[in-house]
Amino acid sequence: MQRALTVCPYCGTGCMLHLVSDSGRLVGVEPSATHPVNRGSLCIKGWNAFAFVAHPERLTRPLIRKNGALVPAGWDEALERVVTGIRAVQGTSGKDSVMFAASAKATNEENFLLMKLARRVFGTNNIDHCARLCHSSTVTGLVQMFGSGAMTNSIDCFDKSDLIFVIGSNTTEQHPLIGTRIMNAVRRGTKLIVADNRCIRLSRHADLHLRHKNGSDVPLLSAMMQTIVSEGLADTEFISARTENYGALVESLAGWSPEMAASITGLAAEEIVQAARMFAGARSAMIVYAMGITQHSHGVDNVRCCANLAMLTGNIGRPGTGVNPLRGQNNVQGACDMGALPDMYSGYQRAADPDVRSKFALAWGGEPLPDTPGLPLTLAMNAAHSGSIRAMFIMGENPILSDPDQGHARAALERLDLLVVQDIFLTETARMADVVLPAACYAEKDGTFTSTERRVQLLRKACDPPGDARPDWQIIAALAKSAGYSGMEYNGTAEIMEEISRLSPIYGGISHDRLTPYGLQWPCPDHNHPGTPILHVKGFSRGVGRFMPVAYRGPAEIPDKEYPLTLTTGRTYFHWHTGSMTRRSHLLEREEREGFVEVNPADAGRINLRDGESVVVSSRRGKVFVRARLTEIVPEGVLFMPFHFAENAANALTNNVLDQESHIPEFKICAVRMERVP
Repeated sequence: MQRALTVCPYCGTGCMLHLVSDSGRLVGVEPSATHPVNRGSLCIKGWNAFAFVAHPERLTRPLIRKNGALVPAGWDEALERVVTGIRAVQGTSGKDSVMFAASAKATNEENFLLMKLARRVFGTNNIDHCARLCHSSTVTGLVQMFGSGAMTNSIDCFDKSDLIFVIGSNTTEQHPLIGTRIMNAVRRGTKLIVADNRCIRLSRHADLHLRHKNGSDVPLLSAMMQTIVSEGLADTEFISARTENYGALVESLAGWSPEMAASITGLAAEEIVQAARMFAGARSAMIVYAMGITQHSHGVDNVRCCANLAMLTGNIGRPGTGVNPLRGQNNVQGACDMGALPDMYSGYQRAADPDVRSKFALAWGGEPLPDTPGLPLTLAMNAAHSGSIRAMFIMGENPILSDPDQGHARAALERLDLLVVQDIFLTETARMADVVLPAACYAEKDGTFTSTERRVQLLRKACDPPGDARPDWQIIAALAKSAGYSGMEYNGTAEIMEEISRLSPIYGGISHDRLTPYGLQWPCPDHNHPGTPILHVKGFSRGVGRFMPVAYRGPAEIPDKEYPLTLTTGRTYFHWHTGSMTRRSHLLEREEREGFVEVNPADAGRINLRDGESVVVSSRRGKVFVRARLTEIVPEGVLFMPFHFAENAANALTNNVLDQESHIPEFKICAVRMERVP
């Protein structure tokens, strides 16, 4: 038996595990007993992280569409088809007629190279990834206020906090090991506030559960802050020493009495006051949020409110405090760090800055780099739908299931002249492609992932990829060579990380040989630096923290007579993202074989619906047939659906309206109706 220490491929918690193999075949996993995050434990997905690797549906050869069908091809033919196809589109429609989509499932090194391929080889800033769909609100809001768009504290801070405020995060299902940390802290005496209109598992352990209406986070948080200010509970010493623009915040809060917020949120005013006093009265209080905060047409405003609340009470820069967005995919933090963004190079260096472009151009061979702003992925989908984006290269993502308004996403991809998908399975998106490139999965390559707490960790290869599949970085390097660029000839991923560290100050001290056993947390500016567990200890990344007033804007689509119910979406404990890996893991698929919709019994009673019966849920964009689960978990008037299941695709219903600053879609609320299936 052989054991290879690597990083779990699922959520952003960053658990490490040993992949156990016998004669080159994976047979199981063992959690790392000494890792500082998972400490000998794994969630059910982690325990099954080996199960999909040798699935018979793995892609093993390149595929090219000929006469309407995808047929096997050799690597040379496939690479030439990609390069000539992109060049042809750019030749007729301009360099910015192509869009590159990086991947939160790929390594840092691979995302860096795809960014380099887009900007240096094909001359466009049109590079983005799925953070646009989950945490672009976080990056936009926190960079403006703190100077850094990442989790401020470390996971071990959950053990040191006096109060944890969880809002918009079903932590035990999305990030189970962090959810366990929170529950263990509560057992030791830590206070817990949960703000979620569903009765999630954490709410049953909470000292206060705020079941506010979906989309009313700004009124809730604003009224909490108004109470803190009016009752003299703000940390005036911290505010005076380390922040600016406080007066503007106070002025903006003047109308947000608890009674006013109660009329919008559906809470009692007393609940809001209690939450404010509990949070402000704690010696150390953490804010924890996820996509229940970010995936709104006002997601940036939600994030700003969280940051304002933390600064108002001095809960930044100390153990057990901070603003802590939990990243949903294993390397979504790293993909952001690597510059898989239309306006940033690696290390969050702005593409609009001519000095930044000059630095990268010099390192990459002297050719000028593009100065035209790139498109966010969501706007690129709209542009493909309208015809101005003519080609897409998608690495490791499945927008047919993950994008809002599935019909719109499908129509956009159908209108492309060229669609290239690089993945490990023939996903719903890959089936539409003109070229499919077979990639190695996490177990079949080395490199690094960066977790939600900014911890950069090593992957170690445990087995060979199937057939002719290759690691993503090797495919990207081969594409560059096929396009005539010689600047991606690497002997391995350690050399790519050396280039990343030379060009990216926050990774300046990170190299593969420094990451044994359990990684380093950025910023790590030089090779003598130990890494940074907590951000903003003595000063904010931007110097001083900036309060930013927020005006309330409600959801873009609310219930009416035609569509009287509210739909919200999320994940389940047993599955992850679009299910391409978990639904090919036997035990996980056995536990949750199909989609479902949670229905409050009162809503079920209006249509004589029984538990387990089928319904059709319809919105202005589509309809889905799905089985109903009658439960008090959801309040009256609200339906919940997971988005993992192609057969019951929740995103056939969701709204494609975007936050105007971060361009994130409003996944978390839309108007629907529900009818029994006869």
